Amino acid sequence: MIVIVFGLPGSGKSFFASRLASFINGDYVNSDQIRLKMFKERKYTEEEKEMVYHTMLDMAKDAHLKKTNLVIDATFYKQALRQLYQEAIDKDLYFIEVIARKNVIKKRLSLPRTFSEADFKVYKKIKKEWEPMEEKHLVLESTNENIGEMLDRAALHLPFKP
Repeated sequence: MIVIVFGLPGSGKSFFASRLASFINGDYVNSDQIRLKMFKERKYTEEEKEMVYHTMLDMAKDAHLKKTNLVIDATFYKQALRQLYQEAIDKDLYFIEVIARKNVIKKRLSLPRTFSEADFKVYKKIKKEWEPMEEKHLVLESTNENIGEMLDRAALHLPFKP
């Protein structure tokens, strides 16, 4: 099973996705970590983003072939990015969107984070370019106290029973 956890910077997607990976006994792939490994100096160009998403897609295809669980954590803010994965892995692919209130996001992005370089300015830029997912998918709101509830809801949505 391949699970794509997506959302705006600061939404809580990485916190949730990493715990979801453990919950479903899967591997965890984070776009920020991939970018840090791939590029010594990050410029966030379209070509750079494309390379990161294609690297993660190769990892997803590999996990799909091996029938292992994988959670991919990235913004996936464009429909074309999501569609690329849908076409490559049509079965056993699940999307979970993580959202949060603007004041929660603003506070989270003001704190130091391990891998992400996104700040509130980046959040506003991506939000302006955001293309909503029209297909049916699970949407979870992240607060600072509801990780257990989020995992429970994901368990009901996914064909995995811990």
